[in-house]
Amino acid sequence: MIDMISELQKIRGLRDQYVPATQTCVMDRAIEDLISSEIRESSLKAGDRIPDFILPDSRGNLVNVRALLDNGPVVLSFFRGSWCPYCNIELRALQQASPQIAELGATIVAVSPEYPDMRVTPDDAIPLTFPLLFDFGNKVARLFGIVYEMPEDLLDVYRQRGHDLEIVNGSLGSNTLALPATFVIDQSRTIRLAFVDEDYSRRLAIDDILVALGKRS
Repeated sequence: MIDMISELQKIRGLRDQYVPATQTCVMDRAIEDLISSEIRESSLKAGDRIPDFILPDSRGNLVNVRALLDNGPVVLSFFRGSWCPYCNIELRALQQASPQIAELGATIVAVSPEYPDMRVTPDDAIPLTFPLLFDFGNKVARLFGIVYEMPEDLLDVYRQRGHDLEIVNGSLGSNTLALPATFVIDQSRTIRLAFVDEDYSRRLAIDDILVALGKRS
């Protein structure tokens, strides 16, 4: 199994080494601005109940979170898009941990604002066996309190790097993203564990998910 945290730190180090400082300065300032905005404080937290929602999967089938919760707890992960290397590392880690998560009676669900036909498959991608849902315009992510508007200079940096959000997310999601966030939700729709971070290179450790689902040491 991959060491997700180490892989995330490695990619962040490569970013600092190879991405022009003019671009990383904009990225890092945007993170600082998000911290100052206190967006994390207004997001859903452990003890809160999640809203009901229905989203389409990659085949256009509608998936109801309430129906998933009828079968057991849900691990719900919001990610920025297939263009984000940190998101792909997290998805690979979740896929590799899926047998352990299933043994604990839970289902993994990943949510992205990206149009299905705009997804980029990395060369080292692992086929996902859990639902990948599409939240056009970040409407559901907004209910979780994790959506933010991107400043124009950051949008320009993303365009320079080949990530034009108006193309990959459509006009409804052209200038917003959701913070990377993972929620472990029990069958009463109550959040057992919430992870929300302004820094896109940080993700919830798999061991913390397993513990929240009741794994014994």
